[in-house]
Amino acid sequence: MAIAIRKASEIAKLSVANKIVAQTLEYLTCKVHPGMSLKELNAMGESYIYSLGARPAFKGLYGFPSGVCTSVNEVIIHGIPTDYCLKEGDIVGLDIGTEVDGWYGDSAVTIGIGEISKSDEALIACAKDALYFAIDVIRPEMRFKELSHEIEKFILGRGYVPLRSFCGHGIGRKPHEEPEIPNYLEGLNPKSGPKIKEGMVFCIEPMICHRDGTAKILEDKWAVVSADGLRGSHYEHTVAIIDGRAEILSKL
Repeated sequence: MAIAIRKASEIAKLSVANKIVAQTLEYLTCKVHPGMSLKELNAMGESYIYSLGARPAFKGLYGFPSGVCTSVNEVIIHGIPTDYCLKEGDIVGLDIGTEVDGWYGDSAVTIGIGEISKSDEALIACAKDALYFAIDVIRPEMRFKELSHEIEKFILGRGYVPLRSFCGHGIGRKPHEEPEIPNYLEGLNPKSGPKIKEGMVFCIEPMICHRDGTAKILEDKWAVVSADGLRGSHYEHTVAIIDGRAEILSKL
């Protein structure tokens, strides 16, 4: 497994792409409202990314048709924008990638549309809190499997389960690089596998299910739901290991 170690100048370039992701997510979060279609939301996001001098990295990636993943209610990740109009009480995950001068950014949030249920508030909070918990515990020489194990324990402690078969990942000159970072421990030994090193850049993205973490892909070949059929949530940041800690690149 070849996990890239980035120079400060390369991390600075990654930061540019990630700041645009952060700006776009903030912009869309402020603009989204009941009655807006997912296609409208996507068009607004793509246009804003272009206006900032970046390219929507997900558009055409592996055949994905749009620049913004719009994952509504039971869809946890990889939702394709459709004519569906958001309504009060929905929750929607927005996952965005950008590319600037050959360097990539990636981040995601899940937000509520208008007033949402206490159950959905707690579900979204688990994904967000798990993400920031993970960022806080990362240290050089920690193994990636240890990080996955810590994320899993946090999610289970909140009474939820992580989505399986999908994971966080390295990022750099490609939108997805080594390593893969599941939100659960694979195997029995967290003290095995590659270690986190100074200069590594990767995405952490907790994906939360209520009861069953088994992933199901819908007929559109993209949208991922849980086998329990219940709502899910997703949060993501790109981080760089700088001066012994994880620094968030995908924030304003």
